[in-house]
Amino acid sequence: MKVYEITVKPVSGFGTPLKGDTIFGHFCWQIAYDKALVRSSIDAILSSYHTMPFAVFSSAYPKLCIGTQYHYVLRTPSLPIEKIFTLPDSKCERIRTRKAYKSKVWMVVPEGGKFSSLKELEFLSDQELLDRARANVSEETKRHMRRRLRGNFTEDFRQFHNTIDRLTGTTGEGRFVPFMAEQRVYYPETELAVFVGIDETVLSIEQVMTGLQRIGDLGFGRDASTGCGRFEICDECEINLSEMGSGAPNACYTLGPCVPENDTFTEMLFTPFTRFGRHGDVLAKSVNPFKNPIIMADEGGVFKPKIRDVFKKPYIGSAVRGISKAQSEAVSQGYSLYIPVNVEV
Repeated sequence: MKVYEITVKPVSGFGTPLKGDTIFGHFCWQIAYDKALVRSSIDAILSSYHTMPFAVFSSAYPKLCIGTQYHYVLRTPSLPIEKIFTLPDSKCERIRTRKAYKSKVWMVVPEGGKFSSLKELEFLSDQELLDRARANVSEETKRHMRRRLRGNFTEDFRQFHNTIDRLTGTTGEGRFVPFMAEQRVYYPETELAVFVGIDETVLSIEQVMTGLQRIGDLGFGRDASTGCGRFEICDECEINLSEMGSGAPNACYTLGPCVPENDTFTEMLFTPFTRFGRHGDVLAKSVNPFKNPIIMADEGGVFKPKIRDVFKKPYIGSAVRGISKAQSEAVSQGYSLYIPVNVEV
């Protein structure tokens, strides 16, 4: 399996976050509709997905130019603070410092760089990330955003919608009642990096780019029909995630939500994440469009394997089946790409 980095640029708000498992679901719909997109049918490639995944998508992460070098801004690992930061000896100072460190939810990893320990890396709060993003935008955007000196890198935005009753010429009761939908908006000119591992005997990076471009044009996730979830594809390049992390790894830092394999890891530190899935496309109008909930380990998890053979593959996790009553063959991506790290767990 080869791993590529694809850079995308949001051009609208998002009703659904760009997480790896949902990107995989959208890409499967592209394969189902266009049989020429890959070299096999969707049924054929999903039949072996539990043993040999044809594609593993990561979640989307901000990519910033800091100084003269690009950096990936990943989620801070789900580890105790003392495993990431060096705390002072004084008890009072340590308490004060821990509070400041808890706000640092972003981890900055240089593109093409290598780190042997997490303590070598820089960690940012939302405000600090916003400051870095502001330094990268054009002068015109700075003028538009000059009143936004504080806040978060992403902001929740409430969009009102309504349907006009053609008999009365206005809104009314029932389905004509105005309603409000939330969407998340990135800071202007933001670029996001999505990592994807592909089995090149099944599909090529050009086919993945074509599928993602169509998703970006049509809209991703919830409220795509109202204009949410649009993005542009910028470029792609091959990347070796194993060369980014430690040369003597003892754990895997995940880049997307995953369902870890049974009896494979001695230590697992992660934030639980429950996916209340729902079918999209034509199955969204089926009798039962809701999928069974899946408890996953959110991105930023750290997994220490029992055996080093785990590091021979660029991904960990498993496929999840039995999630849908409307479509028995439905499968969810429980795999995740990872960066090998060395941590004291």
